[in-house]
Amino acid sequence: VLKIVNEELVGILGGETRRLRFAKQPPTVIMLAGLQGAGKTTLAGKLGHWLKEQGHSPLLVACDLQRPNAVNQLSVVAERAGVAVYAPEPGNGVGDPVKVAKDSIEFAKAKVHDLVIVDTAGRLGIDQELMQQAADIRDAVSPDEILFVVDAMIGQDAVNTAEAFRDGVGFDGVVLSKLDGDARGGAALSIASVTGKPIMFASNGEKLDDFDAFHPDRMASRILDMGDLLTLIEQAEKTFSQEEAEKMASKLASKKGQDFTLDDFLAQMEQVRKMGSISKLLGMLPGMGQMKDQINNLDERDVDRTAAIIKSMTPGERQEPTIINGSRRARIAKGSGVEVSAVKNLVERFFEARKMMSRMAQGGGMPGMPGMPGMGGGPGRQKKQQKKAKGKQRSGNPMKRKQQEQEEAARRAAAAQSGGALGLPQQGGQDFELPDEFKKFMG
Repeated sequence: VLKIVNEELVGILGGETRRLRFAKQPPTVIMLAGLQGAGKTTLAGKLGHWLKEQGHSPLLVACDLQRPNAVNQLSVVAERAGVAVYAPEPGNGVGDPVKVAKDSIEFAKAKVHDLVIVDTAGRLGIDQELMQQAADIRDAVSPDEILFVVDAMIGQDAVNTAEAFRDGVGFDGVVLSKLDGDARGGAALSIASVTGKPIMFASNGEKLDDFDAFHPDRMASRILDMGDLLTLIEQAEKTFSQEEAEKMASKLASKKGQDFTLDDFLAQMEQVRKMGSISKLLGMLPGMGQMKDQINNLDERDVDRTAAIIKSMTPGERQEPTIINGSRRARIAKGSGVEVSAVKNLVERFFEARKMMSRMAQGGGMPGMPGMPGMGGGPGRQKKQQKKAKGKQRSGNPMKRKQQEQEEAARRAAAAQSGGALGLPQQGGQDFELPDEFKKFMG
């Protein structure tokens, strides 16, 4: 059921990732439209940064001359993104946005910018003035792409807004902003289905890097709460070098992972930190949607405290933590500004984590995580399961054993009668119950 629902969602969301269309003769003009508060200005900076990384030379154009400080905000965002900005008017109600948009094309040609991103004004709701201004800017610059920016947390009201913009101005693709919120992004499904326009980009955080091309298959996984492992893997690949990863894997594969030291642990932790917020990374794992509150309450500073404890140790202590005794713990605690118990807990957790990671590296599986391929819970768990599978022991008393055999035969006959040769309960039976994963989707 999950597989079928997932495939249908991917199909509705566009099936494949839609790429930007570029003009045959530069500059390519991209116009951003949407309601006020959808995140257009911030998104203009993110898109500019993303395109700059692809080897382009974008120019951000300030055509939102109504909203207070909109021009100033775009200038700041452009500076952070390291891209150029064209803002001849101060804004705050002063200036003609259509003229600014028109002049920006000539400016881009003169300064050899191959991409122009036009940030337009929004309103709190749909009105005729907003639509007319957006249509006038569209006619003045003839954009190659009009992107409709929508807040992923707005819910089903996003559909009405999208329809109004489609009919009033027209757009080629949708950009989802604020995907890092609590909403799973179901609005994406409705917008794609109702407007027939593809979702092209997704923004999922405050940083300039929290932006990427939209992947329908990953969005479907998010809506179904199956996690987003592919994005997590991509982020890891950007941060970790293949050579470093192989080196760590070989250390963990050693006997009980003893070659893996606290120095390695610190290096790994700092690499993970570079990937972004720990709570966001955890949120990409399958099934973590049920632990949203716990993830949101994570204290990101715990990572810094752990790093401080390890950095307060001598090189010898990091290489061989077993030598850390009471007096050493006191010294390390004083140096890192924590309680002695925190040092003791860290060392104990390190040994446990090393043992668990070593077992996983050797193919033993992760303890306490049943039902996931390759994570069967290790040899100890398998032995327990095998022992349990043996069933009730036969009695040594002949009379009692005969009675046990008769009871067993009656049980088998009843099972076969209710569920055929496999001994499975029929769907109409009292014992039949859907697994919890399916109950979510069956209401």
